[in-house]
Amino acid sequence: MEGWLPRMKLILNVIWLILSGLWMAIGYVVAGIICCVLIITIPFGIASFRIAGYALWPFGRTTVERRDAGAGSVIGNVIWVIFAGWWLALGHIVTGLLLCVTIIGIPFGIANFKMVPISLLPLGREIVPTDQPFAARY
Repeated sequence: MEGWLPRMKLILNVIWLILSGLWMAIGYVVAGIICCVLIITIPFGIASFRIAGYALWPFGRTTVERRDAGAGSVIGNVIWVIFAGWWLALGHIVTGLLLCVTIIGIPFGIANFKMVPISLLPLGREIVPTDQPFAARY
C-alpha cells in the first residue's frame, strides 16, 4: 500500500492529459506566444507558459497566493482578463461541462472548473507541489 499516492497522481495526470490537458496547454502556449510578441506583455507570456505546464500536469500541484505580489499584479490581472484570461476561462468551462457529461469525466470536469480562477487571474499566484508543507509556501 506504500507509495500508492505517486502512482495515483501519475494515472490521474495521464488521463487528464488525454481528456483536456493537452488542449488547454496548447491554448495557454498560444496565448503566451501572442503575449511575447510585444515587449510590454512579456510578463503575461511568461505567466501563460507557467500555467500551460500546470494545465498539462495539474495533479500533485496547487496554486497559492504570493504575499509579495503588489498593485502591479492587480493591474496586470485586469489587463490579462480583458485580452486573454476570459478566453482561457471559457475553454476551461466548456471543457469542464463536456467532461461532466460522462460519469468518469466528472472529477476531471471539476478540476477544469477549479482552474478557472487561475486562468482569469494568474499574476500574483505561484504553483507549488501539494506535498510541500504550508509553512514553506510564501
